[in-house]
Amino acid sequence: MTNTHSIEPHHGHGLSHDLQTLITTAPDRRRVLRWLTAGTAAALPLVGCGGSDDITATNSAATTTSTTTTTTTTTTTTTASSSTGTCTVIPSETAGPYPGDGSNSNGSGIANALTLSGIVRSDIRSSIVGSSSIAQGVPLTVTLKLVNTNSSCAELSGLAIYLWHCTRDGGYSMYSSGITAENYLRGVQVTDSKGEVTFTTIFPGCYSGRWPHIHFEIFPSLAAATTTPVNDQLRTSQLALPTAACKEVYATSGYSASVNNFSAISLASDNVFSNDSGVNQLATVSGSVASGYAATLTVGIAA
Repeated sequence: MTNTHSIEPHHGHGLSHDLQTLITTAPDRRRVLRWLTAGTAAALPLVGCGGSDDITATNSAATTTSTTTTTTTTTTTTTASSSTGTCTVIPSETAGPYPGDGSNSNGSGIANALTLSGIVRSDIRSSIVGSSSIAQGVPLTVTLKLVNTNSSCAELSGLAIYLWHCTRDGGYSMYSSGITAENYLRGVQVTDSKGEVTFTTIFPGCYSGRWPHIHFEIFPSLAAATTTPVNDQLRTSQLALPTAACKEVYATSGYSASVNNFSAISLASDNVFSNDSGVNQLATVSGSVASGYAATLTVGIAA
């Protein structure tokens, strides 16, 4: 099935840098052309039931109201759920230059976390091959729920989800300077009987040019995710994190680089979420810096 692989800017180098990154590291130029020309449609449409409170973040992040203490609970109300049978199509988004799914190179060869022993896991904070380093940051659990849009958003079990994101410093394991030997903040799980997977991770940082986000790819099965050729994804998309939680986290030690980057971006100006201001990809987030955060997003397939 077709997956959209467009380009996202990263680490302040902008779109032109990432275009060059993909062109010089992709296994072949024809794949790059496919990424650049692929439409947003997919053979199996997905849906997202994201939060609505943070739609005010379409204004500049610098002017969006945040909570006043780091212990305040941040909650974003969902616009729809499987109980209501109301679903909204989630856009197909770029996997970016750093997917680690076998589709490009990190300079030392093809970067493929999906073939690593131990990649099927719920806690993705540590590296699993070649290193035992643990990514540091404010704790975050991420729950994705897959539902069937052709059956009143009924839960879908047995599908595989590959999830990855940047460090608190904005770098990507397997690619970024100093952490090319690491493979943390990447993992695969299979949806349970409720259609859910939950990953234990850290709150990602905000790097220049992008709103804080988490990448994920959905595969028809675990075998498709870990043993078959790349591009078997049903859909690639991204989860957006709400303003209040980001401001709370970025005010803490270790996230100083995120403060200025976050103040210069908004959902409306982000090159990925700008089409709809992230309304269908905005996670529901609750928790605090002291206790950690929990992010949830419902996505679905017309199965």
